[in-house]
Amino acid sequence: MARRRHSGGAREYPRTARVNELVREIVADELERIDDPRLEWVSVTAVEVTAELSHGVVYFSSLAGPEGDAEILAALGECRVRLQRAIGRQARLRRTPELTFRADSGVRDGMRVEELLREIDPIPTAPDAASDDLDGAPGAASEGDDDR
Repeated sequence: MARRRHSGGAREYPRTARVNELVREIVADELERIDDPRLEWVSVTAVEVTAELSHGVVYFSSLAGPEGDAEILAALGECRVRLQRAIGRQARLRRTPELTFRADSGVRDGMRVEELLREIDPIPTAPDAASDDLDGAPGAASEGDDDR
């Protein structure tokens, strides 16, 4: 008898992608519980965990911008063990990855592109002379010409 292929949604994605998303959710939830003013405006944008689950990089974004990165990295470093403990408690993984933290440059690059686009002046457009000429041009329809 032929085996049927499993069509479950969770199996359609690679294991590392599922683990990355799970760890991102756990870290983001745990950061909300931490009472540290340096972490108030921090968002976890992505997590990349190695296939053997030994290391994980947590990418973050913040309203503080690049100026606040050192302070945020220090705060994240102080709560790293707590975050790893939360991952070990909530995720059913054979290992808990050791976390490192990095600012997400993709978000900042996107914001910079938006800023540059806003600085560009719109191209000046000439008055639409063609539409003005049609109103008075010979053969152009006027309001009383509907009876022809």
